[in-house]
Amino acid sequence: MRILVDIVESELKALDKIAKSEKVSRASLIRKAVNDFLDRHDRTKEAEAFGLWGNRKIDGLEYQDKVRSEW
Repeated sequence: MRILVDIVESELKALDKIAKSEKVSRASLIRKAVNDFLDRHDRTKEAEAFGLWGNRKIDGLEYQDKVRSEW
């Protein structure tokens, strides 16, 4: 899918410089940037991990102390 995005001249020149040095297209750099942004803001990973400790019978701090005492 194509989209229209306004980018200032200085950003466009910087993208072109990076694209040339990495031997990739400007569009490829922009796709990578969008994917990186989406990965950093993906809340599903956090939601999946939330409450994983909840079914355990031992207190988390007690467990941590026990494991660390084995070192």
